[in-house]
Amino acid sequence: MSYQDHIASAAQAIGARNGTWDGIDAEAVARMKLQNRFNTGLDIAKYTAAIMRRDMAAYDADPANYTQSLGCWHGFIGQQKLISIKKHFGTTKGRYLYLSGWMVAALRSDFGPLPDQSMHEKTSVPALIEELYTFLKQADARELGMMFRDLDKARETGNEVEAQRLIHAIDQYETHVVPIIADIDAGFGNAEATYLLAKKMIEAGACALQIENQVSDEKQCGHQDGKVTVPHEDFLAKVRACRYAFLELGVDDGIIVTRTDSLGAGLTKQIAYSKEPGDIGDQYNAFLDCEEVTDVTQLRGDVVIEREGKLMRPKRLPSNLFQFREGTGADRCVLDCITSLQNGADLLWIETEKPHIEQIAGMVDRIRAVVPDAKLVYNNSPSFNWTLNFRQQVYDRWVGEGRDVGGYDRAKLMSADYDATDLAQEADENIRTFQKDAAARAGIFHHLITLPTYHTAALSTDNLAREYFGDAAMLGYVKNVQRQEIRQGIACVKHQNMSGSDIGDDHKEYFAGEAALKAGGVHNTMNQFAA
Repeated sequence: MSYQDHIASAAQAIGARNGTWDGIDAEAVARMKLQNRFNTGLDIAKYTAAIMRRDMAAYDADPANYTQSLGCWHGFIGQQKLISIKKHFGTTKGRYLYLSGWMVAALRSDFGPLPDQSMHEKTSVPALIEELYTFLKQADARELGMMFRDLDKARETGNEVEAQRLIHAIDQYETHVVPIIADIDAGFGNAEATYLLAKKMIEAGACALQIENQVSDEKQCGHQDGKVTVPHEDFLAKVRACRYAFLELGVDDGIIVTRTDSLGAGLTKQIAYSKEPGDIGDQYNAFLDCEEVTDVTQLRGDVVIEREGKLMRPKRLPSNLFQFREGTGADRCVLDCITSLQNGADLLWIETEKPHIEQIAGMVDRIRAVVPDAKLVYNNSPSFNWTLNFRQQVYDRWVGEGRDVGGYDRAKLMSADYDATDLAQEADENIRTFQKDAAARAGIFHHLITLPTYHTAALSTDNLAREYFGDAAMLGYVKNVQRQEIRQGIACVKHQNMSGSDIGDDHKEYFAGEAALKAGGVHNTMNQFAA
C-alpha cells in the first residue's frame, strides 16, 4: 500500500466509529504503520529469506553478485552498520548481518566471557536476533520520522514539489531490515534440542541458520585445535531438524548453511554405522586411522571394523576418541559438502586455516563436479593474520616465478619495515580483491567477517583511553570522536535522536495534541548539532 492508501484506510476505520474516534489522526496512524511494517519475527524471516533466495539466484547468474556481512554482538552495532551502509551506498542490497556464536559466548553470556565451546546459554542466541531486529526496526522508524517531519515543513511552506518528492520517497522507502545468518553452533545438544532452538531463532527473525558438523559437547572454535566431527547421519538429523523448524513455522524458503570443520578436525567420537560397502557410513569410516588385527587375543575392549576383507582396529586415544588419517581433511570436506547439499543444505561453509583462494577452489571444483550450483559462505576470519598470509603468498609466487626475493625474510614479513615495499603493496591489492576474486574462482556467494566489531570496539576504546586519560584529556574525545562524528556526518552525534527521543515527541503530539510536553524544544542541546 502507498502512503496515501494507508491514510485512506485509516480514515475509513476512524470514520466508521460515528465520531468516537475523531481524536485519532488518520495520517498519524499511517505513519506509525509504515514505521512498524514488521509485526513479528516470522514476518522478518519470510521477508529476508526471499531476499537471500533472490541474491543466490543473482549470484548463479553472475558471481560478481556476491554478498557480504559483518558480525555483530549488540543491536546497536548492527543498527549503526546498516545506517552507515545506507548513508554511503544508498541501498542495503547484498549486505547482511552475521550473528557469531563466538561473540555471543565472549560477550553475551551470564557466565561472563567464555570460549567458543557452546557453553553459553543457548537462549542468548535468539535473544540477540530479536535485539538486532528491534534496533533495525527502530532505525526505520527514526529515518521515516525525519522524512515525515520534512514533509510537514514542505507543506507548511507551500512547497508542493518537495512534498510530492517526499511522498514518493516514503513510498519507495528501503528498510534497514536485512537477512541475518545466525550461528546455531553444533546444535546445542541432540536433534530435538537443535529443532527447539532453531524454532526460537526463526521466530526471532532468522532466515538463515548455520550449523557445523562438530560434536555438540566437544565443540571448539573452528580456528582452534581439538575439533571432533560426527558421522554424516548424525549431522544430517540436525540439518533435517532445522528444515522441519522452518517448514513448521511457514518459512518455506529458509536457508540452511552447513559448515564442515573437517579440514582441521582430526578426531571423531563415533564409528559411523554402515549397512553395506560404499554407503555414507562406510565412506566416513574409510578415513579412520586403523591398524590390522592379526591376533584377536590382544584386543581389550577395542572396536574393530572390516576393510577390504581385513579386520582393522581404529586407533583410539586415551580421550576415547578415534583419529583420522593425516592428510584426509580436504577429502572429508568434499564428502561433507556433497552429502549436505544432497540432503537439504542450501549453502556450504568450509572452515579453513588460512585465506587462500586456490585451496578453497580446489575443494569447490570437486564439489561442483557433483553439485554444479554449490555455493559457499566464507569466513574472512580475524583469526587469520591477513597481512602475513598474503605477503607470504606473494613471496612464494615470486619465488616460483624466479623473481629476486633477497631483500625479504619470509618469516618476518609482518614487520612494518616491509610496509612500503612492492611485495607488501601487491599483497594489499590481493587482500583488497580477495572477496571478488574468490567469488569468481572459488564459488563464494557470501563473504563475512565473524568478529569485526569485537576488534573495532577494543581498538577505538584503547585509542580513546590513551588520549583522554593522557595529556590530551577532553581534547582526546572532542578531536578524535565528536569532531569526527560531525565532520563525517555520523548520525549518532545526535544521540538523543538516535535513541528515539524525536519519535517519542511525535507520539506525544499524536496522543495529546497541543498539550504535549516535548523534549525537542529550543533548549534541547542537540540543536547545537543542527548544522
